[in-house]
Amino acid sequence: MRTQKSRRLYIIGAGFAGRSLANEIKSKAIFGELVAFLDDDPEKIGRQIDGIPVLGPIRDVARLLRMNPADEAIIAIPGASREYLKELYSILKKAGFEKINILPGISQIIEGDAHLIQTRSIDPQDLLGRTPVAIQLKQSLAYLRGKRVMVTGAGGSIGSEICRQLLSAGASRLYLFGHGENSIYQIDRELRLLQEGGVGEKTSLVPVIGDLKDADYMDYIMGQLRADVVFHTAAYKHVPMMEENPVAAIENNVLGTENLLSAVMRHEVKRFVHITTDKAVDPVSTYGASKLICEQLVMEAALAAGTAALPVNFMVVRFGNVLGSRGSIVPLFQKQIEKGGPVTVTHPEVRRWFMTIPESCSLVLKAGGVGENGKLYLLDMGEPVRIRDLAEQMIRFYGFEPETDIKIEYSGLRAGERLDERLWSDDEEPRETEYSRILRVDKKNPSPVNIVELMEAIKPICRFDPQRAQMYRNSELLRTVLRDAIPAMRQEPAVQIPVYTNVT
Repeated sequence: MRTQKSRRLYIIGAGFAGRSLANEIKSKAIFGELVAFLDDDPEKIGRQIDGIPVLGPIRDVARLLRMNPADEAIIAIPGASREYLKELYSILKKAGFEKINILPGISQIIEGDAHLIQTRSIDPQDLLGRTPVAIQLKQSLAYLRGKRVMVTGAGGSIGSEICRQLLSAGASRLYLFGHGENSIYQIDRELRLLQEGGVGEKTSLVPVIGDLKDADYMDYIMGQLRADVVFHTAAYKHVPMMEENPVAAIENNVLGTENLLSAVMRHEVKRFVHITTDKAVDPVSTYGASKLICEQLVMEAALAAGTAALPVNFMVVRFGNVLGSRGSIVPLFQKQIEKGGPVTVTHPEVRRWFMTIPESCSLVLKAGGVGENGKLYLLDMGEPVRIRDLAEQMIRFYGFEPETDIKIEYSGLRAGERLDERLWSDDEEPRETEYSRILRVDKKNPSPVNIVELMEAIKPICRFDPQRAQMYRNSELLRTVLRDAIPAMRQEPAVQIPVYTNVT
């Protein structure tokens, strides 16, 4: 059996990223023996790069290779389209490569700065959805150089990816704020390993454990940290679970955001970027309602800051689903396929917008730098994807045939879910900006939600008031309050469908 040191490596792509990896492999022989580059570029085929041959075209060469169990392919083409990656994956699997690693998307590779520590096993999300937009990330991050940056929910899917990309921002400090000890420990450790592996610039990492729901603590910690910029990603996000725990959803998402905004205003944080969701558009779920209220709280804070001439910019960035986030359907489908199925989909016609986590975070960071106070921005999500099609693609990724090898079952829409999500309401109008895939959303009419009255109504439900003890944690009262304040919440619950298979 080959050892780690003696394994043979093939780099797919002899461009800047591939050459960067080759130099690292050669300087640290422990990674293994670099056998060759594989490339489709006629101008590179037949040449040598620092003594390493460039072979191709990839499809033809792959047929001639004799793989050993420890042989590894590393796809180092960060700007490759989804279609090309699918083709490469198929070629490499047929050639016998059992281990196929990939570099992250172009948004995570800064001006040719690629490192082996960034590579990971290829998985379905690398082949799904549209090709991510290439962003000049170093230029986009220039506004953060030398700044103290806080990311709330830093251990979550979005927050952790924002932190990874912020390693290249040249920030003086990066505060990793979160409530979960383990998740903050994990992202802190990962970021330090990335730094040790040469990724990014020197940035002091500061893990901070805290609870947004504690107003006194939030005021204290913002005064201590003196952050210049805050990216607010923290939220309870799982729709069905939040339907079962509506008070917790409102308490954490809404009151937590209110506490954070108050602390940000008091300590004059220069820039505040709030992450929101398509489920906030005409919401039918408690989670969606919580995010709509948060959007309005941020807009109110922006108005107050403008009126008081405070040097604070508050903005909102809205987008739909992201591929591969924890608790989302991609990891769920993976586990279901690994155990032999069935793969469960709520409804044969349910559709969602999807974007990769790295692309969405790159656009959030870009919007954070170019956005204006009091503006709501929307990421261009492309076309919605039918979840049934997504399930079928994932089944095929693992080498199975849908329905023949792995069954698909339909379980019915759950509470708070609908067939399609909307990215803007009838009272909103998206407008193009000069920045690719970033839209500005303008309001046609004032919001029908009286945010002051609504906040007063929900606070005694979430916080114990001896004078109104009967209201505390009363979930039915909370639902009534939300239905009264938000017209979309009054619609009938989603209609369930029976479990069935082989839908055509």
